[in-house]
Amino acid sequence: MHALSRLALLALALGLAAPAAAQYPNRPVRIVVPATAGDGSDVLARTLARALGESLGQQFVIENRPGAGGSIAADTVAKAAGDGYTLFLGNGSSHGVTPGLYPRLPYDSVADFAPVGLISTAANVLIVGAGVPAASFADFARLARETPGRVSIASAGNGSLSHLSVELLRSMARLELLHVPYKGAAPGVADVAGGQVQAMIINIPTVMPLIKAGKLRALAATSARRAAALPEVPTLAESGVAGYETLAWFGLLAPARTPPETVTLLHRELQKALARPEVRDTVVRLGAEASGIGPAEFLSFIKSEIAKYGKVIRDAGIKVE
Repeated sequence: MHALSRLALLALALGLAAPAAAQYPNRPVRIVVPATAGDGSDVLARTLARALGESLGQQFVIENRPGAGGSIAADTVAKAAGDGYTLFLGNGSSHGVTPGLYPRLPYDSVADFAPVGLISTAANVLIVGAGVPAASFADFARLARETPGRVSIASAGNGSLSHLSVELLRSMARLELLHVPYKGAAPGVADVAGGQVQAMIINIPTVMPLIKAGKLRALAATSARRAAALPEVPTLAESGVAGYETLAWFGLLAPARTPPETVTLLHRELQKALARPEVRDTVVRLGAEASGIGPAEFLSFIKSEIAKYGKVIRDAGIKVE
């Protein structure tokens, strides 16, 4: 009888524990963003936070931790409790470029995270100033080959995604280009538009107004298929650089120890959020396309990004101070 009573009490305890565990989230959830407030990724994170909060009945709060290619924010999340209450808005820098640039990171970019889902991807675009005699990538390549090392191409800084996009293009198209690094995208774009530098590879939203105004010319998109924001512009792969692809992207990740059922729930809620008009509008304004692929595919994508950019960094001998 005593044994039966113990079994009954155990069954009761389990019965009470199950609904409690299923109540995630039962307190606010923070999303750590590797950017300053007002940045495009911050805007996306806040839009997602509102959608997730409304759906799950809890507040999702944003914590901005910019710097060091996203590694400061990533380290915060990697060391957080794996309970679903700390999430990370990862991107092509934090989980693509940074692992190859900083070989002594205090965390493992793959093993210390549980991917939830890829939020969106966006093509970059190769642009030239209006005065550059190139109406296509073929023209640009011809110009570079006729004047090796004299065609200048800007980037948002050493080790930035735009820089690695340049290095990948130099390697795959066998072009000698003069790399001119800037401290951020804006001054580089301004100098291309002003004629001080001839070209740049940068995200579409940053340059769309200048393209529309005729001050910049879009020669090729960096995605595998044409960008929705510039459907008339061919890809670099279409233009003769077979296999070329670089993307700006955002994804949601949790610490590695997060329970699989919590990751599944978050992915399901992420997909629901991406179907909401206000979230889709934000994604489109950022020049991106919604994705929503799940944890397993997202993990494979992250591994491929790290491998691709790691090779570019090693081959080009890129180092950051």
